[in-house]
Amino acid sequence: QVHLVESGGGLVQPGGSLRLSCAAYGFTLDYNVMGWFRQAPGKEREGVAVHTNRNEAIIYADSVKGRFTISRDRGKNTLYLQMNNLKPEDTGVYYCAADESYWPTSDWGQYNYAYWGQGTQITVSS
Repeated sequence: QVHLVESGGGLVQPGGSLRLSCAAYGFTLDYNVMGWFRQAPGKEREGVAVHTNRNEAIIYADSVKGRFTISRDRGKNTLYLQMNNLKPEDTGVYYCAADESYWPTSDWGQYNYAYWGQGTQITVSS
């Protein structure tokens, strides 16, 4: 059975940095699309960044381009999200998600991926 376990959330001041990790159990990153998503209080879930295995394609939401970096470690079967220059609007619960067959299109941020982690809270506040 597939499990995704996020870690690395917390409280950070504006302008600060955090790195999230998503450890994957039950499948390998070689055969999956994985990404990061977030949900702010009172708002719908949105895509942050997604990485595909087929051609190493990466897609970022416009709101995080230049500040966030998605990466993966094949050996550790782990996906990362390095977040720099954090802003209060980045506050929310961040989720890792994966799918074995979905190829990202324009709906990548709202697609219902097959597997989800439990989420980790990020709070950006002074």
